Amino acid sequence: MDKSTQYKIFTDPVHGFVSVPKGLVLKLLDHPYVQRLRRIRQLGLANTVFPGAEHSRFSHALGALGLMQRVLNHLRERDTTITYNEFESTLAAILLHDIGHGPFSHTLEKSIIGNAHHEKLTLLLMEELNRQFEGQLDTAIRIFTNRYPKVFLHQLISSQLDIDRLDYLRRDSMFTGVLEGSIGIDRIIRTMRVHQGNIVIDKKGIYAIENYIVARRLMYMQVYLHKTVLGGDKLLIAILNHARRLLQRNEPLPFYSPALEFFISQRRNNTEMVSRKMLDMFTRLDDNDIILTLKYWQHHDDPVLSDLCRRFLDRDFFRTTFLDKKPTDKQLKKWKQDTSGVLEKMGMPSDSDTVSSYFFYDFSQSEAYKYKNDGIWILNDDVAVEFSRASDNQHILALTKPVIKHYVVHLKNVPLN
Repeated sequence: MDKSTQYKIFTDPVHGFVSVPKGLVLKLLDHPYVQRLRRIRQLGLANTVFPGAEHSRFSHALGALGLMQRVLNHLRERDTTITYNEFESTLAAILLHDIGHGPFSHTLEKSIIGNAHHEKLTLLLMEELNRQFEGQLDTAIRIFTNRYPKVFLHQLISSQLDIDRLDYLRRDSMFTGVLEGSIGIDRIIRTMRVHQGNIVIDKKGIYAIENYIVARRLMYMQVYLHKTVLGGDKLLIAILNHARRLLQRNEPLPFYSPALEFFISQRRNNTEMVSRKMLDMFTRLDDNDIILTLKYWQHHDDPVLSDLCRRFLDRDFFRTTFLDKKPTDKQLKKWKQDTSGVLEKMGMPSDSDTVSSYFFYDFSQSEAYKYKNDGIWILNDDVAVEFSRASDNQHILALTKPVIKHYVVHLKNVPLN
């Protein structure tokens, strides 16, 4: 049989040709849950800073699928036993690992279904798919949830050195143009091994791992936690929160997305279970629901909603200012009072609810490498050594410490002094 008939070929700008096996994996790729990822940007609002960052969650899922095939085939060449069911199920798990993301990826993660992290929603959607595919995803779900005996398969899905990160670092670096995020994927894959049931890296790959960890830190600082992206995130969240307040006051608010209306119009507490109806509505949401709604709301009679939507659509964001330390309650109170005064001069409402739409305090936290409970292991003379102890780079330990940055998002004419 011509092997080319067993695969469908996709062209990926990052990894080249990606071969998707026909059968279960291709059927999953064509499922609406996965196709929805075409309409969700991988980097949320990063395209407001990096114009090329228009790539989708779908392209990331497809790229991760291609990388996973390469890794599994390489491990087989290194005498690791992987059955066809395990091969297919691991491909299914990596393909589906992001289907629980909502509009603009992480930006609205807590604003749509407040108690549900995207990984929880992913698992719920995988279980729904398993019902639709009559149990064919049993093994994939066990691998995804780390309940499968071969732990290394789960480590390829979720760990400090997983296929998800290998793809998104290279992909995000390419589409943002931030070359500091580029990593040596080929070197990492070729030095991967399974040792005592776990993924390890041959010692000759240690410098590729150093580069990977440094690149991850730089991508967080330069892209994922860029100050303009943080400001855009806060603005979008403020819009949805203000829309909820209008509905609570029984003020008319038109919706052009039934799914978005479902989540905005109903208050939910953190103990509420995710129902089948909620899950169904969630799968109807993507970036387009938000953008279309904001295009209409910018003409709403409510001055705050109109102004916030216009700011978002025109990229007239608030200013984000990083602080040397956590602000005091006295400082925050003064900045909020100053915000109220500026709003009043603008002819806008200046009550506390409105101020909360124009002033925000928060902090970001990132760790380039967590080694205590889930480290990367280097194989040295048949002995696995945790990476931070195996590396001769004295700066690696510094990258294991969380980087916390306090910041405020505010109107540009509100002084911070």
